[in-house]
Amino acid sequence: MLKLKLLVALIISSGYLLAQEDNEIVQFSASLNQFLSVRDFCLSKDGNEAFLTIQSPFQEISQIVSIKKVNGEWTEPELLPFSDSYMYMEPFLSKDDKRLYFASDRPLNDSIQEKKDFDIWYVERMSLFDHWSEPINLGKPVNSELNEFYPTLSDNNNLYFTLESPAGLGKDDIYFCRWDNGNYASPVLLDENINSDGYEFNAYISRNEDYLIFSKYDAKGGHGSGDLYKSKKDGNGKWEKAENIGLPINTKYMEYCPFYDDKRGILYFTSKRNDIIPQEFQSVSEFQKYVIESNNGLSKIYMTKLKIDY
Repeated sequence: MLKLKLLVALIISSGYLLAQEDNEIVQFSASLNQFLSVRDFCLSKDGNEAFLTIQSPFQEISQIVSIKKVNGEWTEPELLPFSDSYMYMEPFLSKDDKRLYFASDRPLNDSIQEKKDFDIWYVERMSLFDHWSEPINLGKPVNSELNEFYPTLSDNNNLYFTLESPAGLGKDDIYFCRWDNGNYASPVLLDENINSDGYEFNAYISRNEDYLIFSKYDAKGGHGSGDLYKSKKDGNGKWEKAENIGLPINTKYMEYCPFYDDKRGILYFTSKRNDIIPQEFQSVSEFQKYVIESNNGLSKIYMTKLKIDY
């Protein structure tokens, strides 16, 4: 079963995030079932180029791949040219699609062989048809001796990301850095309406910086494991208390890594949902097809149409 039918309209209590009646939650691409673990996703403005992370089952190996839509079909994934033995994940495109941000534990200097903590990096291209540059570390004050993950930017270049810091409210917290006169200001911890003494991570910030979609892990009142939450800014520019997006997007399994395509009204997210049921098979190939193609508990990218009113 590749599809989970929405039997009723999904309506979020605040009234600004809802899914239309009879929409479906589907796997983004069946071709990605060739990989045992696929997570995080971003899409170009025209919807014809996407970047995502493929990993080994226990995440010892992590690489970013690109795919392009040609004649309405997605091409086979290709590794980005800077791929090496270090970890790469969580790509995010700038508003002009010419800069790709990501998280990596690669060393600052190519002459150093030892990996470092996770930092936010980027690559650039002169045009959409040019090659990517060598990776560039975003530097201080964004990066530190701690782990920084999951960069996402609004159109004014304000940067939101996950930081593991003893100065935070929990182990993983969401921070942002304001873009000010061509430089980033020091990271600011989002308040208790977003963060808690638990785990908050994988924040997607809207282009206008007026709503935030992110993950909480094992939160009180959640559906289990990791759930997607959302918050919007009030009239004073303060984040409102985050609310669980709810069923059927969230499940008792892990949901994380949201990306919202506001132009087409589609939410992409990663999930480890599992709806495999025991049944009789006529052949090994039939068994294998069912197990590989189903929502089988492995990390996969899903999509569903959503309308966001704000």
